[in-house]
Amino acid sequence: MNIEVSSPSENLARLNARREGLSSAEAASRLATYGRNALEEKKAKPILEFLKRFWGPMPWLLEIAIVLAAFLGHLTEAIIILLLLSVNAVIGFLHEQNSAKALELLKKRLAINARALRDGTWQPVDASLLVPGDIILVKLGDIIPADAQILSGSLSVDESSLTGESLPAERGEGGTLHASSIARRGEASCLVLSTGSSTFFGKTAGLVSIAKPASHQEQVMLTIVRYMMYLGLAASLFVGIYAIVLHISFLMMLTFIVTFLIGAVPVALPAVLTIVQAATGSQMAEQGALVTRLDAIEDAASISVVCFDKTGTITQNKLSVVATAPAAGFNENDVLRIAALASNAQNSDLIDSAAIAAAASRNLLSGDCAQKSYTPFSPETRRTEALILCDGQQYRVVKGAVPEILALCGGASSEVRAAAEKRVAEFASKGYRTLAVARASIEAGAEVGADIGLSAANGAANAAVSTAAGAAPASAAPPALSFVGILALADPIRPDSTSMIAELRALGVKPIMLTGDSLAIARQISIEAGIGPNIMSIKELDGLSESDQAKKLAQVDGFAEIFPEDKFRIVTLLQKSGLMVGMTGDGVNDAPALKQAEMGIAVSNATDVAKASASVVLTREGVGVIVQAIRLSRRTYQHMLTWVINKVTKVVQVLGLLVAGFFMFKDMILSMLGMSLLVFANDFVTMSLATDNARDAQAPNTWKVKNITLASLGIGVLLIAQGIGAIFLAKNRLALDYAHVQTFVLLTLVFTSQFRVLIVRERRCVWDSMPGKVLLMSTGGTIALFFAMGAIGFIIPSLGAKESAIAIVYSLVFTALLDCPKRLLFKLFRIE
Repeated sequence: MNIEVSSPSENLARLNARREGLSSAEAASRLATYGRNALEEKKAKPILEFLKRFWGPMPWLLEIAIVLAAFLGHLTEAIIILLLLSVNAVIGFLHEQNSAKALELLKKRLAINARALRDGTWQPVDASLLVPGDIILVKLGDIIPADAQILSGSLSVDESSLTGESLPAERGEGGTLHASSIARRGEASCLVLSTGSSTFFGKTAGLVSIAKPASHQEQVMLTIVRYMMYLGLAASLFVGIYAIVLHISFLMMLTFIVTFLIGAVPVALPAVLTIVQAATGSQMAEQGALVTRLDAIEDAASISVVCFDKTGTITQNKLSVVATAPAAGFNENDVLRIAALASNAQNSDLIDSAAIAAAASRNLLSGDCAQKSYTPFSPETRRTEALILCDGQQYRVVKGAVPEILALCGGASSEVRAAAEKRVAEFASKGYRTLAVARASIEAGAEVGADIGLSAANGAANAAVSTAAGAAPASAAPPALSFVGILALADPIRPDSTSMIAELRALGVKPIMLTGDSLAIARQISIEAGIGPNIMSIKELDGLSESDQAKKLAQVDGFAEIFPEDKFRIVTLLQKSGLMVGMTGDGVNDAPALKQAEMGIAVSNATDVAKASASVVLTREGVGVIVQAIRLSRRTYQHMLTWVINKVTKVVQVLGLLVAGFFMFKDMILSMLGMSLLVFANDFVTMSLATDNARDAQAPNTWKVKNITLASLGIGVLLIAQGIGAIFLAKNRLALDYAHVQTFVLLTLVFTSQFRVLIVRERRCVWDSMPGKVLLMSTGGTIALFFAMGAIGFIIPSLGAKESAIAIVYSLVFTALLDCPKRLLFKLFRIE
């Protein structure tokens, strides 16, 4: 049985419930059967989450290196590697603990109080304890605590957080209410139908729990690790075969393997990614965007499509008067003023508020007019009414559905009616909602009948209001109404939406609008915002194959008449097409898609659920910051691209030099300690790239790992030649012994790593942009530190100030000469 179309009596029977409510014992029994009206989530133990940081391909390699180093007696090196691994784990764990907890906030959303009829009396009940079959009372301003059906009364319900529809929905007896919607007007006694994860809201939460974008950051890291290990294994195999031929001891071969592992594995990559992303996150926060999932920062650089929820994102989620059509003899101000006088600011009605705001914006409410009585909207009359006194003259004013108001205006000519119907059709074609207003003057001493619009639902209380206002017995006829004109209402676009869409297009990002509204409204808003007119109903995708659906997605500017699962479906389809997707939204209905997207953006006035599901939460009004977020993300990509190029180039250089040195000296040209120091200098000191100056690209960025590796390989081969030159310089020109040759080579590699990062950070000529101050300070500090270590013999054998200075000059000159071939390689492999 479909509970949403069943009558109240059928649902009462199905749930074995009564209009008099459940007893406490029955409620307790059902609670044990159905469970709490909450969303359950299995929480992972923090200690296990932390230990997971030590499990995976990259940690395994480092752990093997630690064990081998300790076995070989290199305890200092083993401790250094362990510290590097632990730093990665701690940084990643701490940031993960600060990530969005979507389901936790979803549970809090349901943790509200309700009024339930139990044991024959109305009593406050924790909403999490409600069960199917409970009778609850819903009043103005209440959040609906569970899916329910109205037994008596009526409500105007705001479902925008669920459906995206900005206009309130009217629900009478037998109407269905969904959990988390808000009662804007009225009062009703309701039967609870579903609770917890069985509600419409709960099913949306279920989509949130399964939604998870693929971690592109993790994919990139693993690919880089794989390529580095290929190089490391190839070098180890090459040297190992030669070592066997030379009858090198097994322990010496193990030393080679550990050194190669330390040099090949990008030890600090996870920590560097986290730090760079955190630095960008801080910059985004200054711009009004709070990042809750750090890898979304990197992902945003590659986003080529952004899906926009219409209501609350492109539009303001606020009804406004967008046009008027005055009848003959009246003007726009007349229409706005009378509409406002037929409204009540204390009624919390969205339409009343829009009418009053429109009149106030033109200063039309400052006259000598007083409202003597007011009758709110009811589904039976479909209008609001008021008795007003203006400058001593009494008027009856009404505002409501156009057909009903025209029917009340008995004296309206056929021309007036035809003109009104024409304007209604014009407004409807744009997706506007229309209301009519009318008025009638009341002669002094005349009485107004009960036909002023009192609804039967309000009973004696409303009758008392009318009597207090001077209403006569029901037999008196109301004064004749004159048709004043028509109001057109709509949810207007945000002031910055159009400019934001234009900027996104300039950045190579395609906007797609998603809404539960009708095609007419969706098309009008899409055109106004500059997205485009090609809007289709989501129903047009039904029955199509996945490939045909993807083709449709590539052609449209947006979809109308969609449900929450459709937004999730569209985001997933785009991702399956190979696209990186952004999603903006504000409501519960957007939450699954927000979490699934590579970058989910919740606007400032979004629900807690949307904010928890999103990876970026806007903290300021407006959506223009979305463009800034994408620009900052593209700069982050440039920072990480520089780090990766520098790292891969170093691996190629070091592994090549180790192989060459072994063939030259039958020994390690770089000790295990020297390799550990080099990893520290190259990998961790260059974390300052997080604050480097970088340009954001005018097109989405993508990680072309193969191309990046090949370009870096070319630079690395040139640097191998530099390293071999350093060996000959130290041995033949400076006449250094083997231990000091090792020190000279170490210093050359360290200095080269610092100069190299200044070269590869710029995709064009090195002088085209100035490095960031922090980067210059860190590279300068590293060079100074290792110069001092080499000059005085701290940790490493003493080389002397002269020889250490020669290592600096040699590294600087050779690295500077790399700028020209670097540009050629970047152009060849399209590194931008």
